[in-house]
Amino acid sequence: MAAALLLGASAAQAAPVDDLLAEYQSQGAGPFSAKAGKTFWTKGFPNPDGGAARSCATCHTGDPRKGGQHADTGKLIDPLAPSVNPQRLTDPAFMAKWLKRNGTWVTGAELSPQIKGDVLTYLRNL
Repeated sequence: MAAALLLGASAAQAAPVDDLLAEYQSQGAGPFSAKAGKTFWTKGFPNPDGGAARSCATCHTGDPRKGGQHADTGKLIDPLAPSVNPQRLTDPAFMAKWLKRNGTWVTGAELSPQIKGDVLTYLRNL
């Protein structure tokens, strides 16, 4: 029964992620790599405020299957990996919004379609 629920959750996440990946491919990105997504996840970028370097892992931890905490506000963040949090990666508009907002916070610029696709592929494959 639990396996059936997990398979159902996995299938539910596939379509929204696939829709975004197709959009990024139409912009010239791909093929996407979970390995590249993982590398980006922990890569540090200079903090414009002069503090410690920023990465996705700054708030979401190095393991997206675990909860995190926002670096500035302290707000708790639920795990991003759909393997442990089936509510994640189910809404393309929500994913696009947060990839834009958080990507800009981390890197200082909007993420490329390639990086967005790599990160989504990484999260989906955890």
